[in-house]
Amino acid sequence: MTRSELIIQLSTKFPKLTLADIKSCVEHILDSIGDSLITGNRTEIRGFGSFSRRILPARTGRNPKTGEHVDVPDKAALHFKFSKELL
Repeated sequence: MTRSELIIQLSTKFPKLTLADIKSCVEHILDSIGDSLITGNRTEIRGFGSFSRRILPARTGRNPKTGEHVDVPDKAALHFKFSKELL
């Protein structure tokens, strides 16, 4: 589901709210989750799942064209753990 599909689905579920209000709410929620992840905090939405940021350690990789070994620095990755209630 895309952001725009979510907005449309919410607008049909809550017809009393304007499309602009729904769009603003969705944008604010997603921005808040993003800001939390940028600062390294974990965000949990009970009954849905939790978003967290993990640091992947440095490793030795391989260039697929030349086969040469390349040092890959550590990097941040996003992680989502879904709630057991979604199963």
